Parts: sequence; structure tokens; C-alpha cells
Amino acid sequence: MARAGARGAAGAAGEPPRAAAMSSVASYESLVHAVSGAVGSMTAMTVFFPLDTARLRLQVDEKRKSKTTPAVLLEIIKEEGLLAPYRGWFPVISSLCCSNFVYFYTFNSLKTLWVKGQQSTTGKDLVLGVVAGVVNVLLTTPLWVVNTRLKLQGAKFRNEDIVPTNYKGIIVIEFYWKLDFAISDDAFHQIIRDEGVLALWNGTFPSLLLVFNPAIQFMFYEGFKRKLLKKQLQLTSLDAFVIGAVAKAVATTLTYPLQTVQSILRFGRHRLNPENRTLGSLRNVLYLLQQRVRRFGLMGLYKGLEAKLLQTVLTAALMFLVYEKLTAATFTVMGLKHSRRH
Repeated sequence: MARAGARGAAGAAGEPPRAAAMSSVASYESLVHAVSGAVGSMTAMTVFFPLDTARLRLQVDEKRKSKTTPAVLLEIIKEEGLLAPYRGWFPVISSLCCSNFVYFYTFNSLKTLWVKGQQSTTGKDLVLGVVAGVVNVLLTTPLWVVNTRLKLQGAKFRNEDIVPTNYKGIIVIEFYWKLDFAISDDAFHQIIRDEGVLALWNGTFPSLLLVFNPAIQFMFYEGFKRKLLKKQLQLTSLDAFVIGAVAKAVATTLTYPLQTVQSILRFGRHRLNPENRTLGSLRNVLYLLQQRVRRFGLMGLYKGLEAKLLQTVLTAALMFLVYEKLTAATFTVMGLKHSRRH
């Protein structure tokens, strides 16, 4: 392993700067981080998916009387069936897999380029998190718009201003004999046909502001991780779980009002009264915040926070646990040294 490291260092020294930068971005290590992050997030979201269902109902359906996560989940099961809390699981998991792959890959690739084997800092982690978040938002927002609508399709809403949807799936391709095929009324096709292609980027503005959520999360996580690694060789399972939970709790509480607006814009099926227009414009971000405060007070901006914290903190904690263990195991199996540039 030492000889391999020496050969790698010698190769890097002999490479032109541009080639060295490209090899850093396309490195095996970045790919391992990306795959581990994607698998960790899929595992965690699957376990805690019903909590996300409750959070989304509390954010979008303003007239729902039940305020607590257990009460909302019991209502959903009673009115819509036992499997209703897992409605929309596949599109959410698909979107989450792509999103976390992009985020972890971008974050770790840029970190390799910037840090260059040295120890990172809190400021650098925050900047890297913001840049990775912007890249992620621009590439994956259409997936999140579609999965938000699929997840809420068929839900029994208290708010009569919500327009129902009728999608068959993310992408449905119907094959005919003679090998002809056509895209049917799937979510992507319907949204583009009825609302225009830009509707797939509904909620992009609050999403871009919300890049501070994972950036703050990673800043705290990497900071805590550096402190622990000064005292021990590697993180324990409990270490990864606890610091992942604390980092996500801080980030979620600070950015929650914008997350509520983001969910409403992604859903895009409310109407603005009295004009009775469908909501989907970025101009309505401030309008939504004002309306929320006017109707429910300042605490209305945090409606569903309990469900969100319960879901997102546990999900992030489990995600980081799986991510750390899978990354470490992969590097060990492949006989590569896990970079300590944290």
C-alpha cells in the first residue's frame, strides 16, 4: 500500500495541472463516497419513510386538524389504507439516490481539488457544501417536483384549494406490436404538456436558498468528525449516528420555513385566490411566507417541524452511519487507504 501511495504521488507530481485536476474529480475515492452516500440515504429513507409522509401532509395540507406525527399517520392509515404512508416510495428513493450521488460526488471531488491532502476547515466545508448543493439542485429538481406530486396523489386533503393529479408514474412507456412505443400520461409528460417545461423546476429558488441546509449539516458533521478523529483512529457507529443527528437538527431548524415553501411550490397544485390561478411561480415565495404568518402566526412557518425533525434527524443519522461504514469497508476490501483529509 505504501508503494502504491508512492506511485500515486509520483504520478500526480508528473501530471500537468489540468490532468491532475481531472483525475481528482474522476477519482475512485470520489465514486466510493458518492455510492456510499446514495446507498446510505436510500436505506435510511426507506426505514423512516412514513415520517416523511406525515411531514409532507402537515406542510401542504394547511387545514388538517391533527398536529402531531402519530395522529397524522393514524389518520392516513385509517382513511387511505395500511400502505398509504409508503405511497410514492419508489420515486422518492430514485430521486434521493440521484440527489445524494450528485451531492457526495461533487462535495468530495471539490474537496480533493481544494484541500489537496491537507486538513480542511469549517469555512471550506461550508463553501464546498453550498457549491455541491447548487449543482445538485439544478440537476435534480425535476425529479423532486415529480416525486412530491406522486407522493401526494390520491391523498385525502382538507384543503379544497388543492387540485388533484392523475399520474401513472415517473415515466411510463407503452410498447405496441411492431416495436412502436409512446410515452403515456406519466408525471413528466403531463407536467410539461399542461404547465410547461419550467414547471419541472418549481421551487428552485427556495431550493437554491436551501443549499445552506446540507452545507450547514456537512459543516457541523465534518467539524465534529475532525475533533473526534484527533482523539481516535476512526468513528464508531454511535459517533457517526450522534454527530449526524446533531448536524441535521441544527440545519433543519434554521432552514425549515423555506422548506415548507419549497414543498408547496414543488407540489404546485394550490390555487391563488381570488384569481383562482395555479401556484407555480417563484414570485410567490414571499407571498406564501406572508400568507402563512397571516393565517397561522409566526409558528405557522414551523408547522410540521416536529415530524420533519423526527424524520430528517433519524434519517440523516442512519445515512451517515451507513455511509461511514460502507466507505470504510470498501476502501479496506479494495486495499486502498482511506483519505484522512477531514
